Amino acid sequence: MHNLGYTRSARRSDHALLTPDTFVRAALPGMERCTAVVHAGPALGARFTEYTAEFEPGGVMGGAQTQRFVYVLSGTVRIEGDHNEAGMSGRGYAYFPEGLEHRLVALEESKVAVIEKPYQTLDSAGPPELIVSSEDSIESRPLNDDPGVQVKCLLPDVPSFDFAVNVMTYQPGAALSMVEMHVMEHGLLMLEGGGIYRLGGSWYPVAAGDFIWMAPWCPQWFGAIGRSPAKYLIYKDWNRHP
Repeated sequence: MHNLGYTRSARRSDHALLTPDTFVRAALPGMERCTAVVHAGPALGARFTEYTAEFEPGGVMGGAQTQRFVYVLSGTVRIEGDHNEAGMSGRGYAYFPEGLEHRLVALEESKVAVIEKPYQTLDSAGPPELIVSSEDSIESRPLNDDPGVQVKCLLPDVPSFDFAVNVMTYQPGAALSMVEMHVMEHGLLMLEGGGIYRLGGSWYPVAAGDFIWMAPWCPQWFGAIGRSPAKYLIYKDWNRHP
């Protein structure tokens, strides 16, 4: 049934909410039997690019000119390149340093969240190295001593890395302890559950599959609502002078 122009998607100067009913798919250069839903990029005002790559079985996504982080949402993909091949299934992830030749090949129908960003060098730190791992192998820790909000840091918090990617899980009724305003920008993909997000002066119901972009200094707050935990994958720029 036609929704008569209704959507939860919204675009403001300091944030955007994109819901699956408004997603548009298109292949990017280097993709074969694969399409992308681009969520954020320079055209939006973001200093990074984030998209979901949707693979048919046997689909291919070529390498990037920038550093790249990938997180498997569903299915199974194989990493191929100038290193040992590795397979990744749901909740598996990889970080590819800028300049490392690689490609992803889907062994079945798969979805992968992709984050790309030009690397900012730091004289006092060497370049980061390839990482292939799984969320399941990362220890969870409470946020601000609240056991109802758990954080998994998927990338090492060392100066070599100029961005961070975390998984955050909220038990039903749990919430951020404060409204945050800061210099980092975010790309956030809801993985499970739902709740209410404050972005700027607006309040939005959010659910699994939604994407949120938050500009620097956008007021932000989240509270989980429902009978099951809410979980999201979140990017932020990190470890560099603003």
